[in-house]
Amino acid sequence: MTHTHHIVIVGGGAGGLELATKLGNKLGKKQRARITLVDAALTHVWKPLLHEVAAGSMNSDNSQVNFRAHAQQHYFEYQLGRFTKLDRQSKTITLAAIRDEHGEEVVAERELNYDTLVIAVGSSANDFGTPGAKEHCQFLDNLSQARKFQKLLLSAFLRTEFESEQPELSIAIIGAGATGVELAAELRHASRQLEFYGMHHVRSQNVSLTLIEAADRILPALPERLSGSATRELERLGISVKTGNAVTQISENELTLADGNSITADIKVWAAGIKAPEFLCQLDGLETNRINQLKVDQTLKVTQDEHIYAFGDCAECPQPGQERPVPPRAQSAHQQASTLVKTLIARLEGKDATPFVYHDHGSLISFSRYTTVGNLMGNLSGKSMFIEGKVARLFYISLYRMHQVALHGFLKTALIWLNDRLTKALHPKLKLH
Repeated sequence: MTHTHHIVIVGGGAGGLELATKLGNKLGKKQRARITLVDAALTHVWKPLLHEVAAGSMNSDNSQVNFRAHAQQHYFEYQLGRFTKLDRQSKTITLAAIRDEHGEEVVAERELNYDTLVIAVGSSANDFGTPGAKEHCQFLDNLSQARKFQKLLLSAFLRTEFESEQPELSIAIIGAGATGVELAAELRHASRQLEFYGMHHVRSQNVSLTLIEAADRILPALPERLSGSATRELERLGISVKTGNAVTQISENELTLADGNSITADIKVWAAGIKAPEFLCQLDGLETNRINQLKVDQTLKVTQDEHIYAFGDCAECPQPGQERPVPPRAQSAHQQASTLVKTLIARLEGKDATPFVYHDHGSLISFSRYTTVGNLMGNLSGKSMFIEGKVARLFYISLYRMHQVALHGFLKTALIWLNDRLTKALHPKLKLH
């Protein structure tokens, strides 16, 4: 019996799911290879949308992709499980036992064989060991955390509505990258919706929002003009912006800053920095950097094993002629997935891999329903063009639709878009449960 080459992809985020889908359509459908996607969750939600789920602006039930159903439609297999161990000699990975909500074992620990392994497990926020961060901050690294935050937010609104004659609610967001900035705007939008749904005592002006950034400006990884425009928009929305001041300690109701001052906050969100999962540092000797990312070469192959690839936020990929590696963005993972499709097909045919070259198409920052600002990179000139308002909003929305097209094709994405429009018209603007 002829052995079918087995490609195992660990991680069903934006890049991992796109890769599994494309390989399934190109290789799995023709039985040229067996494709298996492994993920610890049952569904996929595009990570850049999590701040909308957290603020209640989006019902995540309408935006999830069910891994099992999607796998069946696109000729790949899906395995539920958490990747815990790698044996490079036997070419196997170990998946942790699956337990139910009561801790009872449903499926025992098991092993999965591979011929080619692709690791795309993403990243999480990096609290840099700040005292009190883990205990007192909310994080938005996955859907369960976003849903937890949304319930906490609703409870805080409700408590504030009934417990005080002069209701006040303070929210502090640590980290003014894209996630922190967009979350702040989304929370302001949510606070302005409350009175439409019967909360007449909690007004938007009673909900104080503070955005804290250790760098000297918000959005430090993006152009200064974009940062300046974003700062002005946040201030217009009544959001306090504090830059050049790191958070050094966090208690139940207070943040201590590097300059010795403190900020009182009922709800604290950590949205600063990224790091890859710590277990990557114990993967049978694979090389990692200081934030746990796997080191890969220009073809996205790890430095110490010709059968293993890594991409997305969990990988440090060099850029030719650049000191800094490929930035951890959704567009990076999308481009890397497209390159890996070519490389893995070529691998089956005994051909050379395709080197990955990152193309920066610019950045867009959404301020909820208010406005969008960003910069687009010219393909020919390489120069950046600043955009804002409705045009920028259209480009911002198109990023998510492009991800959907990669997963579902144009026709199904058009139907999803139509359903989204109907759902938006028929349902409340704020998720209230």
